[in-house]
Amino acid sequence: QATDTLIVLPNQNLFKLVAPNTSLVEAFSLADDVLLSGVRSISDLMVKPGLVNLDFADVQAIMADMGSAMMGSGEAEGENRAIAASEAALHNPLLGDVSVASAKGLLVNIAGGSDLTLHEVDKSITRITEEVKEQNANIIFGGTNDASLEGKIRVSLVATGIDESMFEKND
Repeated sequence: QATDTLIVLPNQNLFKLVAPNTSLVEAFSLADDVLLSGVRSISDLMVKPGLVNLDFADVQAIMADMGSAMMGSGEAEGENRAIAASEAALHNPLLGDVSVASAKGLLVNIAGGSDLTLHEVDKSITRITEEVKEQNANIIFGGTNDASLEGKIRVSLVATGIDESMFEKND
């Protein structure tokens, strides 16, 4: 009867990502992957040894009584991988026009291999926070080291307390 945070992935946005001959199972699997990535990023921050660890109180601070939310995840490699992964997390096609601009809470996980640099983490956090227009937004970030991401960066975010009108545009 009560929900602290609700994440909505409008089904109609699947049409932007799949070919006409894509099966229903495959199409819904894309939406599942976005949700799985977001949930995994949150749980990884709490249970995996990390560079910057978070605990359940941090997650609760971002998600409790916050209403509508969005999740995004992006992975990139190469010279500008921090910005590219951040952009992908901010602009996931499944989210449509939903933006973090009105978010009151933001949980960000930046994961990379042993080659992840302090400057890349800073670039990623800076790019994401530039999008948030809410002056009093609670922004918490964590960082994890993942050997399978050597040469890559994965940025996952959960933005909460998003203005409901952002979701109405996607109906």
